[in-house]
Amino acid sequence: MVDWQITATTINCDAIDDEATLMVFKDGSVKCAAYPRYCPPNKHTAAALAKRANKSGRPLECEGPLCPRMARYRDEQFSQEKENS
Repeated sequence: MVDWQITATTINCDAIDDEATLMVFKDGSVKCAAYPRYCPPNKHTAAALAKRANKSGRPLECEGPLCPRMARYRDEQFSQEKENS
């Protein structure tokens, strides 16, 4: 078992073209602080996503709890913990 409670990082999430804080808990669960804002987007957030999508030339959409960025960060943290053990 890991000896920390929580670890977090802020990334530039390309799915929403905005910053998102990813948090990994010692039980293996992972959360994204941007998820409640972007999934499902409210009227204001949907308009902001559409504007950024037009600017970037590709569709933008939060991938929710199955986001590969969250899984990758969680896996990195636990593999580092295993290497340090």
